[in-house]
Amino acid sequence: MALLGRLGAFLQRAVESEEDPVDLAAAFTQHWKGLTHYYLEATDESKPARETDIPWHLKQMLDILVFEEKQQASAGETGPCLEFLLQHKVLETLGTLGRAEYPPGMRAQVLLFFSRLLGQMQCPLLHYLNVHRPVQRLLQLGSDSLGPDPEKEAMQLVAVLCAKIRQDPSLLPCVLEDNGVAEPCHLQPSVAEADLGSPKEGASGAPPAEPSSFAQNLVASLVSLCKSQKRRIALKAQENLLLLSSADHPTAGLALTRDGRLSALVTDQLLALHSALPDALSPANIAPFQPVSWRCQSSPAEEENAFPGQADLEAFLGWLDLCDCLVKEAHPVVADAVREAVVQRLFVGRLQPQLLQMDERGLLLTTALLTLLVRQVRAPALLRELTVFLLGGEEDPETQQQQHQSLLRSQLIGRCNHLSDEISMGTLRLFEELLRLPEPLVLQTLVLGSLEGRGYVLRSLPGQEEPVAREPEPPCEDGLDLEEDPYFMDGLPSSSFPASAKAKTTAVSAPKPRTQPGERRDVKEVVSSFLCLVPSEAKTSTYLEEAGYDTYVHDASLLFKECSANAARWNWPRAPRPLESCPEGPGFYEGDFLKVLLDRLARILDQPYAVNLQVTSVISRLALFPHPHLHEYLLDPYLPMAPGCRTLFSVLIRVIGDLMQRTQRIPDFPAHLLQVRRQLMGLVPQDSRIAHRMLLEGVVILEEFCRELAAIVFVKSVPEEGPA
Repeated sequence: MALLGRLGAFLQRAVESEEDPVDLAAAFTQHWKGLTHYYLEATDESKPARETDIPWHLKQMLDILVFEEKQQASAGETGPCLEFLLQHKVLETLGTLGRAEYPPGMRAQVLLFFSRLLGQMQCPLLHYLNVHRPVQRLLQLGSDSLGPDPEKEAMQLVAVLCAKIRQDPSLLPCVLEDNGVAEPCHLQPSVAEADLGSPKEGASGAPPAEPSSFAQNLVASLVSLCKSQKRRIALKAQENLLLLSSADHPTAGLALTRDGRLSALVTDQLLALHSALPDALSPANIAPFQPVSWRCQSSPAEEENAFPGQADLEAFLGWLDLCDCLVKEAHPVVADAVREAVVQRLFVGRLQPQLLQMDERGLLLTTALLTLLVRQVRAPALLRELTVFLLGGEEDPETQQQQHQSLLRSQLIGRCNHLSDEISMGTLRLFEELLRLPEPLVLQTLVLGSLEGRGYVLRSLPGQEEPVAREPEPPCEDGLDLEEDPYFMDGLPSSSFPASAKAKTTAVSAPKPRTQPGERRDVKEVVSSFLCLVPSEAKTSTYLEEAGYDTYVHDASLLFKECSANAARWNWPRAPRPLESCPEGPGFYEGDFLKVLLDRLARILDQPYAVNLQVTSVISRLALFPHPHLHEYLLDPYLPMAPGCRTLFSVLIRVIGDLMQRTQRIPDFPAHLLQVRRQLMGLVPQDSRIAHRMLLEGVVILEEFCRELAAIVFVKSVPEEGPA
């Protein structure tokens, strides 16, 4: 190690020139006395420490100690200078002077000396009581409000301690109690202390510190520095907190969580930042907000487009990300403690009462914030806890008569059909975000538990091996009238359609999937069933120059890959469960979540445009998952349904039937529909004078939704290697 300072260079030259050996102990003692004599001779108490000889004396003492250790390395003995430092409680005295902050700035000088001493000395000093105890007392100061001046020096000391503990994790629990520390000998008061009047804890007028563990003081100092207004110091403190918590030593993990109260301190700050979120935060600003990393937080106050409360929101999310990293990267003992604290104190203690409140604005804000939290959390263990918190852990099928045990889950699903459209959309966005999680419990709890028994499929009649299925008709490309389509007419009298409904639909060519020859017709028919579901006079996409279907195929392909990547780890079956192995129940119930989605979809002609967009977006996300039961329930138009059951396709059929009846009462329906579509696309200015606007917007959504479903069917039929 390179020696620092002129004294170190002089000592090195003396050794190399074989001159008379320098009396290191005498030099060390002389510098220590020179430092302590300042307090006997100083007349100007306001003079800063950096303008005195104190920094120079401290540096020479450090150089001597480092040089001595290098010289004593071969002998493996403790040198006289280090013995003097330990026996005469030099660090205790320096710590007292630093706590007294006399002269001004002395605390920073002491912190710097401690960090350099522990960092440059190779021998393990923290095992000594007369090193460990003053360090611990300095850490107690570090967890208090230091002001802006000594933060840098305090961070240096904490960083050195974390590095030492990282190298030797057993050090942390070793120095928790004084009886576990090795004292080199019975120590006597030093001459310097006698000259100073034996400064003790009360020399500065401060009361003795409360007894606390080394781990608690270290963690408290780190958390305090993590809150620094100086971004570089806060970032370094957070890095060291993660470094310390990942020490691979079970006893060290226990020391951090039990004695160090790490989980309590980090969640205290998390709750404080959550409480600091202003009521003026707008759910509209929160909804598109992206996750924040603790490593690279921006400065929203300096951004031109920063919204009110953005700085507070980023601070909260950044600290949540730090907790998330602790759960993911820390020692399992620490990770479990942090996870449990976040769940109990933030999720259950803070968010649950806010999610169960009746105030509409409070619900909107909390739901938007929770949606952002779902997007932010990435640690698998914390994601699982968040899912259980919101949805419960029940995976069994639901019944209409049995209330789900999770009150919060029932409340959230019910709010998807709330009287307030804003609350409904906010809650639907929350569920859409949940469906993006790499967590199988979301799908299992919301939909798969209800579909597991395939109660929606018509059972075989006596004497038949297979369920009765309707013979597929040729697709609409061959000029099939909508009136003649048995699936479009299912359950609807032919008189319910106007004469114009008998017009032939415009053929829409879908890309041919790469499947086996025997399967090609089936896929093509399913795709055509969705593309031809909306009659020609209710279609407007063909009148506009746009690559709508191709865009849907491209987007569906990307999303399907994402869903498939998540599901690949969930051990889902590749084929539907055989009906003979499915127990016959009293009746099929799609479950609360699918029920509210299908109920909403059934009202697509009578709901605001934004609500319809959100409902269809959630259903599309469900349809992308590769579970065979979910696929056949949502995307198989030819599925033989059990009595009293409905599927996505059957709901769409009845919506179309309702549409055809209502269009008879709207004069010049096609022209008005095309005009509304142009307005929605921003091609022409909005015109509030158009009658039946909500219905016309619903028709536009209906057409696009059917095209999107057709694209999903096509993408899911393509082999994994993709199209040629």
